[in-house]
Amino acid sequence: MRFDTKIAIAVREDLAAWQKLNVTTFLAGGVAAGFPELIGKPYEDGSGNRYLSTFRQPVLVHAAEGEALGRAHARALSRGLLVGVYTEELFATGNDDDNRAALVAVPADELRLVGLAIHGPRNAVDKVMKGLPLHP
Repeated sequence: MRFDTKIAIAVREDLAAWQKLNVTTFLAGGVAAGFPELIGKPYEDGSGNRYLSTFRQPVLVHAAEGEALGRAHARALSRGLLVGVYTEELFATGNDDDNRAALVAVPADELRLVGLAIHGPRNAVDKVMKGLPLHP
């Protein structure tokens, strides 16, 4: 099935594996919260056990160097897309309030991005992620 919209996450390629997974799940949660219409119905197995709902469409995960993340971030903002971000500073925080304080302390063009997530029209997301390969 081809969707009119796309969900994409880009993660800095030099992170440790656990950091990549943490950043990806953190950002995916942000997309889910920001766009609840992307969430399908709960699942149920043949024995009647219920399972959590998931996205109704695929999430593409890209790998990128730090500068490429910065360019993608700028392209997303210039297109008016809502962006989820994860910065280096967030690895040292332990709660949402500290995360917010760490982010608000830095101007957009100085963010030390390690990941970003976007959802939007397919063409706009493709343009934002242009040149970023899918994560291996």
